[in-house]
Amino acid sequence: MVKVALIGCGGIAKGAHIPGYKNIDNAEVVAVCDILPERMDEAENKLGKTVKKYTDYKELIEKEDIDMVDICTPNYLHADIAIYALEHGVNAFSEKPDTISVERVLDMKRAQEESGKHLMVMRNNRYWPSAKELKAMVENGDFGEIYTGRCGWIRRRGIPGKGGWFTTKEMSGGGPLIDLGVHMIDLAVYLMGNPRAVSVSGCTYNKFADSEDKGDSVHSKFGDAVEDGIFDVEDLAIGFIKFENGASLQIEFSWASNIKRETTFVELRGTKLGTKWSNGSYELYDGGKGSTFKNVFKKAGQYSKYKNIHGENLKHFVNVIENKEKPDFTIDQGVNMIKILDAIYKSAETGKEIIL
Repeated sequence: MVKVALIGCGGIAKGAHIPGYKNIDNAEVVAVCDILPERMDEAENKLGKTVKKYTDYKELIEKEDIDMVDICTPNYLHADIAIYALEHGVNAFSEKPDTISVERVLDMKRAQEESGKHLMVMRNNRYWPSAKELKAMVENGDFGEIYTGRCGWIRRRGIPGKGGWFTTKEMSGGGPLIDLGVHMIDLAVYLMGNPRAVSVSGCTYNKFADSEDKGDSVHSKFGDAVEDGIFDVEDLAIGFIKFENGASLQIEFSWASNIKRETTFVELRGTKLGTKWSNGSYELYDGGKGSTFKNVFKKAGQYSKYKNIHGENLKHFVNVIENKEKPDFTIDQGVNMIKILDAIYKSAETGKEIIL
């Protein structure tokens, strides 16, 4: 049985991680940590069992007999907690993003390598049954050469915790690019075979910081809004990534923009097949013969209260710890992700393409 300490008891912990553990037979949450005692009480109630409670993650790691930490804190703390856990012989799992700077993700890589323990960052969209089907098709060669694509997560209105840590760059690292971009860029690059990015260009915009519009996305409820707080991050980011194998990827992420509706999407274009994945389902487009083209829509493995993709990612990590599965995420993939995000921000600031 893998003993888990949950660090950070906010919305993502209560909404996705705790429900996930209830469906993992070989893991048990034995301790929780948060700077707000009432959140620990809420987590304990949701777990339906008594757990140890700490307001200091270092004290928890030093005192408790645990196998892994599950980090659900604001972004700027991910690296600090993961490194501390690894240095104390504890496996570390973190919510995305990996961290907020290239320097710190390299520190995480060194800590993982020196400790010999496992480190994984949430890549939950890989665990949609539809994503697994597409990955199998790619590896089987059904798409031929995947040479370009586009991906995004765009919201009409859905700024999380306005004025709080989500919109404060020092704590979040950025806006929708680092918040949502990790999800869809990862899924696209994962399906493309994890090629290494060699250059990026991008633009960011902040147009709705002073807007009073109400969010139409359930995700806008994440975080704690602070009246007259800070909003020094973008609300929309677009960009273009080139990879070492010659492939390319267009990206777009927004918390607020005047579009029809919120959607997530990954489009891939191969020499044999193309696909559009969106919100858990996908379509396939073949090249046809002559003037005959075929489109196939498939609804595969929708999220349900009984089986969530966050929980599937956590289950995989638990199985990795117990040597039942090989990790499908490596810290080098995390390093490449943070390098991409950092370079897009730099490109937006300088107006130039950034070479990685």
